[in-house]
Amino acid sequence: MIEVNQLSMTYQLGGRSIAVLRDISLRIEAGQRVAVAGPSGSGKTSLLLLLSGLERPASGRIAVDGVDLASLDADGLADLRRDRIGIVFQSFHLLPSLSALDNAALPLQMAGRRDAREKARELLARVGLAERMHHYPGQLSGGEQQRVAIARALVHRPRLLLADEPTGNLDDQTAASVRELLFELNRELGTTLVLVTHDLDFAARCERVLRLHEGLLHEARADALPA
Repeated sequence: MIEVNQLSMTYQLGGRSIAVLRDISLRIEAGQRVAVAGPSGSGKTSLLLLLSGLERPASGRIAVDGVDLASLDADGLADLRRDRIGIVFQSFHLLPSLSALDNAALPLQMAGRRDAREKARELLARVGLAERMHHYPGQLSGGEQQRVAIARALVHRPRLLLADEPTGNLDDQTAASVRELLFELNRELGTTLVLVTHDLDFAARCERVLRLHEGLLHEARADALPA
């Protein structure tokens, strides 16, 4: 599903080149649940952005579902995300002028699917928002907004779901509910799940835990990660 070879990423800051990721190689099989942990600034979000094609590496190769991301232009990468990748952000990124239903339907509508709203209704009901789908983001709680974001990310049945701190802005009870939802949908849809999280309980329930530290990636045990 994901193959990463000798991946590096740098940022320019004040005339200096800062290495965020250094010579990372990684393989994730289809259907796996993988947590990426590490201190703030260690490059976790940068890694997800690279896997989604939203950022380009300084060097190295990334293949997602057999597609070499370097072989695609901006339109090709957008098509890949539309067809095969779902992304959940910590801050939801819902469009405030659209209802929950229209936010969730957006990926399919952009693909020209006539059944976009029907499929969005089905998934919003699946995530417990059957009675809230005509509400706007400003009328929803944080947990409800994240459920809409998850529905939007999964409405096109992607092969890969990337989640960046999906429970980071939620209270404990709501976070636990969202965790359960992500794992249930992972099992039901067979979607590969790669998530960035500081939640050690969340990480421990994944099949693999990867730790980023000073730009380097290591396999780790969840119980060995720093709080």
